[in-house]
Amino acid sequence: MNAPLSRAWRSEVRRTDDAATGHGMIRSAVHLILACLLLAGVSGRLSAAEPAPLGSWRDVVERTPFSESQGVYANLTTIRRWVLTGQSFCEQPDRHILYDHRMRFLGYLSDTGSREENQREINTQRQRLALENKVVGWAPGDEDQAGYPFALSCDHPDAFLPRLVARYTGEDPSARLWGTWDGLRVGSEAQPVSLHVAIRAVFEQRRAEGRIDLPEQTLAALAGKVIIESGGVREARSTAGAVGIMQLTPEAMDDCRLEASFRLHRLAQIDCALYLLQQNHRNLAPAFDETFGALPVAKAGRLYQMLLVQAYHTGVGRVRSLLLDDALNQPARYFADHGEPFSAGDIALGMIFHNLGREELGFATLYYVADVSIAAAEICGQVSDLPGCMPD
Repeated sequence: MNAPLSRAWRSEVRRTDDAATGHGMIRSAVHLILACLLLAGVSGRLSAAEPAPLGSWRDVVERTPFSESQGVYANLTTIRRWVLTGQSFCEQPDRHILYDHRMRFLGYLSDTGSREENQREINTQRQRLALENKVVGWAPGDEDQAGYPFALSCDHPDAFLPRLVARYTGEDPSARLWGTWDGLRVGSEAQPVSLHVAIRAVFEQRRAEGRIDLPEQTLAALAGKVIIESGGVREARSTAGAVGIMQLTPEAMDDCRLEASFRLHRLAQIDCALYLLQQNHRNLAPAFDETFGALPVAKAGRLYQMLLVQAYHTGVGRVRSLLLDDALNQPARYFADHGEPFSAGDIALGMIFHNLGREELGFATLYYVADVSIAAAEICGQVSDLPGCMPD
């Protein structure tokens, strides 16, 4: 297991005493002059060897070849799983993980001071990693700007995955529900059901009615989305104004014609989310087939799940741009032509990573892909009737 990053440089100073004679004093003076000259030369060389900072972390993104996306999904899901479960290097929440452009773990730091002090220490370690040739460059970060190597806080108490999964599966009885909505009836007051059962019931009824024709495999990604975005909490609210278990925006609820009194109704939220996913599916599927139609069926299906749920989070227009817009779709075209070495997750993350900083695509979008997949995999290991559980 890797040790924590060093917190200080160590140095040793040797002191020698000469005889207290005239010649000794002269030799000492000469030695002192020579030593000063030598140290000055060494100091100059060390300063010259210190790597100059990059203009910003975007320089790293721009010079990373598409081919280096191989393995990034496994790397990122590993460190994000530590964050979501409080395990391994995130067993203590007051830590920051450092990782490189291939999402490879480089080390961790323990937070010991104020936010500003911690930021300075992170920047110091970024520079040290570059000096030791563990990364190809470094960029300082601050409160408003990410740096490189990338830093990730372990402190996310609201995203503790085992607790959120228990809410979804109904192991936590406080998260069970029952009720009626627009021809739907789920559970009863005497026998409330899990969120898992409710989502499946609404999905199957709306498919039978012909209201949606979403691939059944979408259910696994949808389960992961619910866990990551709201944890199944009815009153969940985001800073962007999204509410409820499906984190619907006011505009989305207007689109679903949800009256104010029903906007937190869990069956109504599920129904609206499926309606929105259906709209996204209709707009995304042709563009996806045009770009990735030659991928093996299983890989294409897995990738499509990821992008469809990503479209729910960032907007279908933005995801379509990653497939069709000449300014943004170079990564997608590369992966379509050279897809064999890459997993579906590598492709989904690579399309985002190589466009970070454009079209409002940031690290939250990058983490979202990984987090939803981690949550879905966790649920797939606990329930036996969830379509879409595929190996990565």
